Amino acid sequence: MAALHQALAFPTVDSFCFHKKVTEKIPFVVRLPPRVPVFSQVSDSSAAPPNQRPSRTSTSLSSLSRTVDGGASAAANGTNQLFETAPQDMIRGSSSIGSSPLPPSGRPITSPGTSSSSGFPQPSYRLVELSYELRGVKDYMTRALDFVKASDSSVCWFCPIECGEPPEDAPLLLFLPGIDGTGLGLIRHYESLGRMFEVRCLHIPITDRTPFNGLMKHVEDVIVEESYKAPSKPIYLVGDSLGGTLALAVAARNPKLDLVLVLSNPATSFGDSQLQPFLPILGNLPDEIYPAVPYFLSFIMGDPIRMALATVDKKLPDVVRFQVLRENLLSMLPMLESLAEIIPKETLQWKIKLLKEAASYTNSRLHAVKAQVLLLASGKDEMLPSRDEAKRLKKEISSCVVRYYKDSGHTLLLEDGLDLGTTIRGAFLYRKSNKMDPIGDFIYPTTKEFEEAYERSKVLRQMTSPVFFSTKEDGTVVQGLDGVPEDGPVLLVGYHMLLGLELTALVTEFLKRKQLIRGVAHPFLMHGNPEEGLTEPGFADDARVFGGFPAGKKAFFKVLSRKECTLLYPGGTREALHRKGEAYRLFWPERSEFVRAAARFGFTIVPFGVVGEDDLVELLLDYNDIQRIPFLSNMVKELNERAPRVRRGQSGEVAQEDLYMPLLAPKVPGRMYFRFGKPFRTEGRELELQSKEAADVVYKEMKKEVQQCLDYLLRKREDDPYRSIFPRILYESVWGGDWQAQTFDP
Repeated sequence: MAALHQALAFPTVDSFCFHKKVTEKIPFVVRLPPRVPVFSQVSDSSAAPPNQRPSRTSTSLSSLSRTVDGGASAAANGTNQLFETAPQDMIRGSSSIGSSPLPPSGRPITSPGTSSSSGFPQPSYRLVELSYELRGVKDYMTRALDFVKASDSSVCWFCPIECGEPPEDAPLLLFLPGIDGTGLGLIRHYESLGRMFEVRCLHIPITDRTPFNGLMKHVEDVIVEESYKAPSKPIYLVGDSLGGTLALAVAARNPKLDLVLVLSNPATSFGDSQLQPFLPILGNLPDEIYPAVPYFLSFIMGDPIRMALATVDKKLPDVVRFQVLRENLLSMLPMLESLAEIIPKETLQWKIKLLKEAASYTNSRLHAVKAQVLLLASGKDEMLPSRDEAKRLKKEISSCVVRYYKDSGHTLLLEDGLDLGTTIRGAFLYRKSNKMDPIGDFIYPTTKEFEEAYERSKVLRQMTSPVFFSTKEDGTVVQGLDGVPEDGPVLLVGYHMLLGLELTALVTEFLKRKQLIRGVAHPFLMHGNPEEGLTEPGFADDARVFGGFPAGKKAFFKVLSRKECTLLYPGGTREALHRKGEAYRLFWPERSEFVRAAARFGFTIVPFGVVGEDDLVELLLDYNDIQRIPFLSNMVKELNERAPRVRRGQSGEVAQEDLYMPLLAPKVPGRMYFRFGKPFRTEGRELELQSKEAADVVYKEMKKEVQQCLDYLLRKREDDPYRSIFPRILYESVWGGDWQAQTFDP
């Protein structure tokens, strides 16, 4: 085995993986070299196209029983075989969706009728069908007890088998556990993280007494070695509680390494913990009483209901979901007594000492942390003052972004309401190299992420009941999106409603037919405001997860070159932040900005208009009003000094791109109406439309078409008997479900 690793230029197994005696007892972990396929098997890798990776879904269960020696023999014979896997009876936690027993590849699916010869789906179809299993506290406890029974005494790393084969260009993610030391804190997030990272988890046995300096050295050995092997890739350190302080300490000691830290309620505030008065008592309890301590701690460390909800399928009817929740809560209680085995009395005493040492060491070195930091803070943490600590760390660390979960407890990673992979991408912190590439680093969203976003927008949909019309190539207007091409690359250009109120409805409607829209967004929205404090995940995070990218010629061309379905607002910020009396007025540049680019890549341009903002909100204070109020004017000025400019060098109304937040008053909701104009195909006219004159003609036609769509909707909505919310809600409540009220005849 050592010779094989040496031949493959991998470090020795003990430096990052479980010892063999442990892997033989633990069915849900695998010992493997970094970046070696765990589940891949093809008879002749040279026969596959260079850009097409071997499939894991065709691997049989029998192939999973290959031994290390068999892997070595296969490697010697030049075939791409498994180096090492768990036996068949160890395949626990496999997918509960679909027939394949293996974790999913996490690649974009190819919809029926599309070509997969290149290993990549046709344009527009970009949602990922990611198989996953709902896991929670019960699974955590079961596996933690397996670790205890393995009785290993060495600090080591393991790779969760559910994470599957890491993508070839995936960065490394190291998980650093809390006081439990099991390394199972990511158990709910394996599939989500496995398609983004090569995941390794640190395991600290209950009998281990390695001091804080020793743990730092253990982590540093890995990151230094991995940085040497892949200097162009970042390394992610995900730290939970105690692991958060460990991650910060390692980052402070290695400021020149490219690290990204994701910290869940880090224990840097342990000195201010609400448990401080009880700590001396916990260390001196009689052995007969100690088993009651885990019961006490379990209700402090997390919200039992949110932890039980983590394994409740949200697609189930409400009555069934309640029954499953009840069963989960009842099944959790008997397992709490096992906490005394996972964290024995002597181990708890040691971990308390370790927490004190870790907090003291790390707090004295926060100024040296140069890494990017994503801080996840809970609002109902009964163990640590995580909310206040997040504010402090935000000020202490130069590059720190906070995501605040007001209803979560200390064990945030085990509770419902958080998907770590989605959160990292939503914070715009996922990258595969030293430099952020919003296009190349983009991870396509999953159907599960869409379903969750769709559910979050349910109230807005019910309030606005958006209706869609489209125009077929023969000029016929129909209800729905039938007139918008699904085949080939599509560029949507249209009117930007006040504050982008139309975006949620627009994007979700296309996602319902699994057509992902890559929207051009203001860089300020994508990169965020560095002055923000405790920020809850919201619209900006969803925009990043579902395809938004910063405005810029280079990024726009790169998206078009990938044949993505793209959304562009030529009016930009000026249109979305218009003044009083300017609703439904277009603020487009004088000359074409997109026609020649679209023609170069054979895009079909679809103009569209949307109305309804005047039925939703009343604009009370616009930009001109705010400029007359001194303290508000100063705030707007400071904001725009930090914000990047997109329209530099341009003149006219469109160049007025100052950002500000208008004061709005809600109205009794009306309805939102979309109309997509006749598609304009550029395929076959690439050379013709490279002429500025020809492109300008098409550009003016598109602008005229958008205005006609707006005029059409403003006129026709007067005929909608359900434009007002009251008759509409009455109609929809009678029919029930997601039934939508009728509208005017196109």
